[in-house]
Amino acid sequence: MVKEDFKISVHLTQLISSEQAYQYNIVPIDENIDGITFKSSDISSTLKQELEIVLGKTVTLIEETEDNIKQYLSSNFRKRQQTYSEAFHYSSDFLKKLLATAKHIGSSDIHFEIYEERCRVRLRLDGKLKEYFVIESDEYPIIVNKLKIKAGLDISEKRLPQDGRISIKNELEEFDIRVSSLPTLHGEKMVLRILSKDAEYIELKDLGFTDKELNSYLETIRKPNGIVLISGPTGSGKTTTLYATLKLLNNETTNILTIEDPIEYTLEGVNQVQLKENIGLDFSSTLRTFLRQDPDIIMVGEIRDAKTANMAIRAALTGHLVLSTIHTNSAWATISRLIDMAIPAFLIASTLNVSVAQRLVRKLCPNCKTERPLKVSDLPNQFEVPKNLDMIFDPIGCHGCHFTGYQGRKAIYEIIPITKSLVEHIKNNRLEIDDYLKQKGIATLQSNAIQLLRDGVTSIDEVYPLLIE
Repeated sequence: MVKEDFKISVHLTQLISSEQAYQYNIVPIDENIDGITFKSSDISSTLKQELEIVLGKTVTLIEETEDNIKQYLSSNFRKRQQTYSEAFHYSSDFLKKLLATAKHIGSSDIHFEIYEERCRVRLRLDGKLKEYFVIESDEYPIIVNKLKIKAGLDISEKRLPQDGRISIKNELEEFDIRVSSLPTLHGEKMVLRILSKDAEYIELKDLGFTDKELNSYLETIRKPNGIVLISGPTGSGKTTTLYATLKLLNNETTNILTIEDPIEYTLEGVNQVQLKENIGLDFSSTLRTFLRQDPDIIMVGEIRDAKTANMAIRAALTGHLVLSTIHTNSAWATISRLIDMAIPAFLIASTLNVSVAQRLVRKLCPNCKTERPLKVSDLPNQFEVPKNLDMIFDPIGCHGCHFTGYQGRKAIYEIIPITKSLVEHIKNNRLEIDDYLKQKGIATLQSNAIQLLRDGVTSIDEVYPLLIE
C-alpha cells in the first residue's frame, strides 16, 4: 500500500511527462507565478539550467534522498519503456525550446560541442559565449542528426564540414538559422547562427551615433553618388549599420540592389541577392550585372579584393551610391587598404564620401554595476590617464543580466567625411591626419570609448582593446 506522504496532486503530475520525471529523477511539489519547485537527489546548477530550457520556466530544486525520490516516482508516475523514436521526439522538443530560449534572450549563436567525457551547449550573448547546460553523450548524436536533417545536410557525412539553413516560422515571428557542422576529434561540432529576417526595428538613431556623428553621416549618405565604407572586425555590427542606412534610403522612387553573404535581414522594396561563389555568383560579377539593372543605390556586403573594389569605384563614378564594408582597424586605415589594393589615390579621393569605423561594446547591467576608483594599473602601459575619469564601473552579475554583468551592446563610431582638404591628403599619399582630426573635432574610436567609461555605460575590460590600438 502506497504511503500517503508520497502522493502529490494531479495538477502537479501534469506539469511534466512521466518520461521527464524518470529521465531527470525529479518530482514537482509546488507551482506558483515564480516557477516550479522540484524535489531531486541532484540539485546541481547544470540540471536546473537544462530543466529551465526544456520547461521554459524558472526552476527551484530541493534536495531529497534517492530512495524517497524513487517512492515519489513509483507513486505518481507510470513508467514505460522509452523507444528510440520517443527519444528522438524528445530531442526535437528540446531543440525547439532551446531555439526559442536563445531567440528570447537575444543570443546570436548556439554552439553544440562534444569532448571526450562531456558534451555542452553554449550561447553567445552580447558577443560572449556562456555555457548553458550539458548534454548526455548518448543524446548528442541524436540532436546533431536532427539538426542536420532540418538544415538539409547529409547525416551520413561526418568527415567533411557542411553548411545549411533552417527556416523557423510561427505565429509570432519568422527567422532563419544558418547551420555549420565541423568534424572534430570526438564528433561533430555544430554552430547555429540566428538570423533575424525583419529589419523593421533597426534605426540609425538607436545604434550608438552621437548627435554630431549622426548628422555628419546623414549628410554623406544623402549624396546621389559616391562610396560609403564601414570598417571593423567580424562581429562589430557593420552589417546592421548598413541595413539601417538602407532602410532610411528605401523609398518607391529609388532602385536599391544588394549582394550579401548571407542575407541577414529582409527589407521590403530592396532587391537582395545571395552570394553563391560555387556557381560564379561573386561580388564583382554581380556588381557588373547590377550596373545593367538601372540602380540608384548598390550595397555590397564586403569589399574583399581589388576586383570588387574596382567595380565599386566604377559604379560610384557612373553616378551610383555604393555602400559596403571593409576589414580595417580605423576609418583612416581604410584609405591605406584601398591603396594597397592598387586603387589609384585620385580615384579614391574623387569617389569616397565617408569612411566609418565601428566597434561593439557591451553595456553594463544598470541593476548590478558597481562604482570604484580608477587605478593606473587598469590602463595599458604608458597610456595617459584621461581627464575627468576618476571613477569607473565594474560588472557584477544578477538574474536580470543572466549573471554576465552586461545587458545589450552599443556601437561606437569613428566617422571621417572626405572633405576637400582631405582629398589633397589622399592624392598626395599623406596618411597622417591626427592633427586634422583634432582640429575638426572628430571623435576617434578611442575617445568615444573613454567617454562611455566616464558615463558609466561600459567597463574598462570592454574598451581596453581600443586603448591599445
